[in-house]
Amino acid sequence: MIIDIHAHCFDDDIAKKAVPILAKKANITAYTDGTISNLKRSMKDSGIDISVIQSIATKAKQTPVINSWIATIKDSNIIPFGTIHPEYKEWKEEIRKLVSIGIKGIKFHPDYQNFYVDDPNLFKIYEEIFNNNLIILFHAGIDIGLPKPCHCTPKRLRNVINIFRGATIIAAHMGGYDCWDDVEKYLLGEEVYFDTSYTSHILKPSLMTKYIKEHGTNKILFGTDSPWGNQSEEVEFIQSLPLTEEEKFDILGGNAKKLLRL
Repeated sequence: MIIDIHAHCFDDDIAKKAVPILAKKANITAYTDGTISNLKRSMKDSGIDISVIQSIATKAKQTPVINSWIATIKDSNIIPFGTIHPEYKEWKEEIRKLVSIGIKGIKFHPDYQNFYVDDPNLFKIYEEIFNNNLIILFHAGIDIGLPKPCHCTPKRLRNVINIFRGATIIAAHMGGYDCWDDVEKYLLGEEVYFDTSYTSHILKPSLMTKYIKEHGTNKILFGTDSPWGNQSEEVEFIQSLPLTEEEKFDILGGNAKKLLRL
């Protein structure tokens, strides 16, 4: 089983507008049109069994709208994570709603949502999420489509890890996109999962392998960031690394299967 822990999709009408705008803003290529149907075609071509959809409410009022939509796309091949905007006042009720419909995690994007990952004002939200046995996935490191500052640096993320020991946290983009020295300094070996999304083009195989080995293969999750990553090429990249077949199996799906309790 191959599981893509980090993919993006939109409602069909929104996808037509959003994907071209986002691609132009970040000067990147979109490999699908951002719809569920197109993602499923990509998954079939890539041998990917499950994609985990990571949606983001960039405004507080979008929180219940997006969460209602993700409930409609959930099936045997699509596992959506929920979203909570930090300024959404009914966040506790929204978390309970997500739990009631079987959602397994929540995605935060500190840059798009304009908060620092270790801001104590967020801790009550994190605590409620973790108390409900949900996963948190954070966008980590630089977002190439947004200006500085970076709101989730490896150092700030380690502060959160230290406070919420035992919680299940995923740091996207191998712990911090384009913050590699700080990933090594603050996160390698810590109690946090890394996903591999949007890193194969920037991390050489030797450095990717080094990070995987030093962090622990049991804490690495395959991700593509689709539509911003080509799912077939991302699978091939992991397969090409000088790892054992068992390690590749765990990264491509074994670790995620355990984490998602499938």
